[in-house]
Amino acid sequence: PPGSDVPGRWRCARRVSSVLNRDVKQFGKQHLFDGSEETCWNSDQGTSQWVTLDFPRPVKVSQLHIQFQGGFSSRLCTLEGCRTGEDLVKISELYPQDSHAMQISFPSTTGGMEFGEFWGIFQVEETVLEKLKITFGSSTDFFGRVVVYHLGVLGERL
Repeated sequence: PPGSDVPGRWRCARRVSSVLNRDVKQFGKQHLFDGSEETCWNSDQGTSQWVTLDFPRPVKVSQLHIQFQGGFSSRLCTLEGCRTGEDLVKISELYPQDSHAMQISFPSTTGGMEFGEFWGIFQVEETVLEKLKITFGSSTDFFGRVVVYHLGVLGERL
């Protein structure tokens, strides 16, 4: 995929639940990580949308950055992860704002939750995994569509 060999970026397989009108060129998963403010992943209609990332070796995830389009965000994001050959287990539940602003998670040991409603900050458990699934369970859009301009997963390769 474009950008997957850039230093500091992790190479991983990516899957999404759906793409608006199956228009992968304009709204596909590649736009989650391309760094452009002009492109986005736009899901199709549905009650539960998701993104999965499969890493080739274990990673320790410590932060999540996400930027929705206001009006097409998720009220609840469930993070699940696992090692190869294991079942997914819930890591965290996040409650993002319905906003176009970049929203950033911090490890749960750092605090900062009291600023979450104003600054778009939420907490995520540091976890070692090879597969990460982010489920957008409750869209702010009447039809269940989710639009994400940027998704960043930060941590370290092990």
